[in-house]
Amino acid sequence: MQGAQLRHQPPAPGRKPVPRGASRMVAKEPMSARLPKANFGFLKSLFWPVLLVVLGFGTYEGATRLLPYADRPITKIAVQGDLSYISQQAVQQRIAPYVASSFFTIDLAGMRTELEQMPWIAHAEVRRVWPDQVVIRLEEQLPVARWGDESLLNNQGQAFTPKELANYEHLPQLFGPQRAQQQVMQQYQVLSQMLRPLGFSIARLELRERGSWFLTTGAGSSGPGIELLLGRGNLVEKMRRFIAIYDKTLKDQITNIARIDLRYANGLAVGWREPVAPTTAQPAVAKN
Repeated sequence: MQGAQLRHQPPAPGRKPVPRGASRMVAKEPMSARLPKANFGFLKSLFWPVLLVVLGFGTYEGATRLLPYADRPITKIAVQGDLSYISQQAVQQRIAPYVASSFFTIDLAGMRTELEQMPWIAHAEVRRVWPDQVVIRLEEQLPVARWGDESLLNNQGQAFTPKELANYEHLPQLFGPQRAQQQVMQQYQVLSQMLRPLGFSIARLELRERGSWFLTTGAGSSGPGIELLLGRGNLVEKMRRFIAIYDKTLKDQITNIARIDLRYANGLAVGWREPVAPTTAQPAVAKN
């Protein structure tokens, strides 16, 4: 057997010879890769708070310097709304202490409260209009009835007291405990709608302390006013009973009826007017 012969083969064309042994070269890492990287997370977290503080301070300083030029005195008051019971002059006089302020310092809430304390004002809205104007929109009370002898009731059942009541004697007069204003108003509206088809109107409605109701109709096309004693509770049912009996029996005699008592369970009682004695004509005396 012939011994194995080792032959050294030259490298293939285009290839570099591979170094042998432990003396192979190792590629060096760049210096930037071997140095520790700087951590900027702390600076980033600090940047936004500082920026906000700077912006806030700049805004405050700018507003402070510009405020004297922007905050002008109030030179115009515009009053809006359909006013029938109060005049614009009365409104201007009422808010005069507030108008001396400037555009940004004027007390709108205080002005609104002051206006709504006027008896005829039900609601007030107040707003600024740049650069020197205040717009006031007013809603007046809508009087529906008199409350006792000194006040009026609006359509919400709320009492208010104007200075003069002489011009409102044509309104129905309602009476009751102070806490029952809305209750009396609601009953008035319900009963008034039930009586209207008969030609009756309500001249007076009273709720007494013990809960009894008394109603007086106004004189009109159906005849002179009559008094209805309604008692406690079930007012609508009692009024329906009166309407049914009125159409069948009472209609032709209504001018002779003074009051009707509806406090019975299944009927009513009629109180008749006293007949008026005819006046005797005095004989004429002949003069010579």
